[in-house]
Amino acid sequence: MINQSPQLASVYQFSSVEVKQLAFRIDGVFLPNAAELPIYFAEVQFQPDKKFYSRLFTEIFNYLDKTELTNNWRGVVIYPNRSVNTGDTERYTELLNSQRVTRVYLDELSSIETSSIGIETVKLIIEPELTAITKAIEIVNSAREQIPDVATIREIIQLIETILIYKLPRLSQEEIGKMFGSNELKQTRFYQDVFAEGRQEGKQEGIQEGKLETIPRLLALGLSIEQIAQVLGLDEQVVRQAAQSKP
Repeated sequence: MINQSPQLASVYQFSSVEVKQLAFRIDGVFLPNAAELPIYFAEVQFQPDKKFYSRLFTEIFNYLDKTELTNNWRGVVIYPNRSVNTGDTERYTELLNSQRVTRVYLDELSSIETSSIGIETVKLIIEPELTAITKAIEIVNSAREQIPDVATIREIIQLIETILIYKLPRLSQEEIGKMFGSNELKQTRFYQDVFAEGRQEGKQEGIQEGKLETIPRLLALGLSIEQIAQVLGLDEQVVRQAAQSKP
């Protein structure tokens, strides 16, 4: 039936096998809000692993089997470089050579002509230690210039701080946080807009009151109490009280 020699059967032994279900954890699953769009499974692999692909496809097909979703699917694997991609591929050649799976190598992202804050943030993972801090500050400043949403900026800063903590374990989180302080902020449009608004409020309600109204916005930008006090020329206790009373 499968167009193979009957003599080949003599080298096989038949058995009925029960495969126990194991618990798997997928790094990331992106679910679409439309049935015609595919589900994206994301895996980050920074260590050589011969069995990586067997585990990857087991996780994906186990997920598809256990859900009622009917969407198509795609896989994305993120490597720091090609040398880490050591998984056995012979049994998964058709999947890997199709459009099902995209393999991304972070050290090759520089070839992308149109970069973005997201891509630059991901590339920070493999940035050399000597230039990681400078690069991180550049990304944060670009984010503050280009992204109007404060919550998104804070998420980017938190992600970058996390990356730096792992890359530069000798630095504390407080030291890393100070890198994104007032000196860099003064050059950004968002920072200037906040202070322009604060100055306008100061004219209408008094200089002191205008400064106090500005404090919540600066806290949202990630500045510390000490940095805000220095920039606004206020006593730290005044800034701290204003921060505690903010909604």
